[in-house]
Amino acid sequence: MTTVDIRPAVRDDIAAIVALLADDALGATRESPDDLTPYRSAYERLRSDPNQLLVVAERDGEVVGTLQLTIIPGLSRKGSTRSIIEGVRIHSSARGHGLGARLIEWAVDESRRQGCQLVQLTSDSARTDAHRFYERLGFTGSHVGFKLQL
Repeated sequence: MTTVDIRPAVRDDIAAIVALLADDALGATRESPDDLTPYRSAYERLRSDPNQLLVVAERDGEVVGTLQLTIIPGLSRKGSTRSIIEGVRIHSSARGHGLGARLIEWAVDESRRQGCQLVQLTSDSARTDAHRFYERLGFTGSHVGFKLQL
């Protein structure tokens, strides 16, 4: 694989990020690449919050991966700070070459740099390949997640 740079996302990356989010069976039902208005608004909220890091992986000028890292200070676990990894996506042309692992390693390193004691993520129960991927990287399926649609 040619050189890939991981960098903060900029406004011009929104369309590429949304395309990545929509490019699977689950995302296709949740995302709307035809109307970027809500994504632009969300991007501005993320950009203005120092505890939110939205990054892209770029290869030869093309966005081929993304993830969001959220830093959460807390009282539990003796006042530990934790991070949450969300929205991990790799372009189909870049899968199987270690880019996903590199993005997760970046997120773990950044979490350490930010003083986190725990990194967590959720993965849809239907994403069994992703579960194996995260387990290979040392993550443990330790909790059952719940969601309430609003």
